[in-house]
Amino acid sequence: MKESLLSYLACPDCGGELSLNSTERENQEIISGGLRCGGCQSIFPIRSGVPRFADLEHDEKQRETAENFGAQWLAFDHVEQHHERQFLDWIAPVTQDFVRDKLVLEGGCGKGRHTRLVGLWGARDVVGIDLSVAVEAAYRNTKDLPNVHIIQADIYHPPLKRSFDYAFSVGVLHHLPDPRGGFDALVKRVKPGGAISAWVYGRENNGWIVNFVNPLRESFTSKLPPRLLYFLSYIPTLILYSMLKLIYAPFAQTGLKRFLFYADYLCYIARFPFREIHNIVHDHLTAPVAFYISREEFARWFGENETERAEIHWHNQNSWRGFARVRASVRAEARYAK
Repeated sequence: MKESLLSYLACPDCGGELSLNSTERENQEIISGGLRCGGCQSIFPIRSGVPRFADLEHDEKQRETAENFGAQWLAFDHVEQHHERQFLDWIAPVTQDFVRDKLVLEGGCGKGRHTRLVGLWGARDVVGIDLSVAVEAAYRNTKDLPNVHIIQADIYHPPLKRSFDYAFSVGVLHHLPDPRGGFDALVKRVKPGGAISAWVYGRENNGWIVNFVNPLRESFTSKLPPRLLYFLSYIPTLILYSMLKLIYAPFAQTGLKRFLFYADYLCYIARFPFREIHNIVHDHLTAPVAFYISREEFARWFGENETERAEIHWHNQNSWRGFARVRASVRAEARYAK
């Protein structure tokens, strides 16, 4: 943890100011210690460089999801060049220049690959939160950047003030027990006039996943030991990777593309290396919870919130991305909102 993070933090229980008690430092990083709330006197530990606000003891579904994705991101902790282009596709119309000098929040940072990119793009500061032990990988991948901070916390109750210029969540909200609740919590951390982006699985065109893959994942693969699932997922990965390289990649720029199953998405990922395809397959098999959001429902998230001028786009004909501004009329003095 970098001491500069302290100015953005607020107690998740009462909204009070937090004070720092560090016991071990390594250059500019606080490796261990604690954070004490001046209001309710709650104490939150700092372990291995990461402030820990998460409490998984009372939510079995959240705990299961956090454990499965934590294991995944520790196994797939690589950050590669193609991730930048993919990320920009998910948050369009946001560009690198848009985040420059802004205070940015990522809801569900996983291994920190997007958090790192935003830091490299020149954000004033970027805070990535995640419920799982993936924060260990995120911390490793970002600790060299002075403007990047990682927190282990519940997205429904981020320990943060309403001070952010921009918030985003990519591929996370649809794995929450209450996806809309997670979106609402992020909006409430963005100051008036700021902006928010979200990318979620689409309901449309994904009937085959909802009806066939989901039942298999819910009843079987998500319950397997993480290490076993990692190796078993090699089997469908080998099949898919062969199809992508032998069929989808050659036909991606031809008129024959329209005859291929799930063409837009599979042609899009056909350029990815094997390890990334393995990650994608594993991702679809490990999550205990996955919602597929219709355009109508996704639009309501923006229309019934503190946002305006929403832009919602169909991405690869299997997912939705949205961008909106937080209304300037939102009370600026609300620095903390539960």
